[in-house]
Amino acid sequence: MPLHVPPAPAPALRSVLTALGSPTAVREARTPSLRAAQGPATPELPLPVHVLDRITPQGLSATRLAGWRFLIRCGERAVAAADSMLTPDGWAFSHFFEGPYIPSTERALQQAEALQQPYQPRLLSVPGLYMLTLWLHGDTTADAAEGHPAASDLLVPLAPAPPGISAHRPYQVAELLPVLTHRATPVKLLGSPA
Repeated sequence: MPLHVPPAPAPALRSVLTALGSPTAVREARTPSLRAAQGPATPELPLPVHVLDRITPQGLSATRLAGWRFLIRCGERAVAAADSMLTPDGWAFSHFFEGPYIPSTERALQQAEALQQPYQPRLLSVPGLYMLTLWLHGDTTADAAEGHPAASDLLVPLAPAPPGISAHRPYQVAELLPVLTHRATPVKLLGSPA
């Protein structure tokens, strides 16, 4: 198995299990597929969610850990996801959600399993581009809560990806960085008032 899924902090998992066990939390979630799920729902594949706030011409800025995401499986497929976040009091359940990133994450993880090199899977959010990627970190023993993408790491954009960036195509960070840098650079309009 080339993917070395890092263990989530125990309190983060407990917060999601508590929310799944709460009829109120599930009923009030804006996830029809989770409310309609038949059988037990279990959190699986915990992935640390890192946020990349800035991309500079010199490269990627450091990322920050925003939380842990768990795919919520019911039967044979993931029907939703649950996020936990770090608060001053420790890890807490954030929210349930569904949408295109759920099946896209599953697909990207299956693609990554077929690769020959071992990786530590993470999620990397690039809010400035409305982009989420599966980040395949080459150091499988690294602390999953820290770090930034290395030039040889792989980024697999999840669908929907920004125009001109192919979803589900593994890019080396060094290959995708110039595209992200160009996209993140503000455009200066000619003739605009100073």
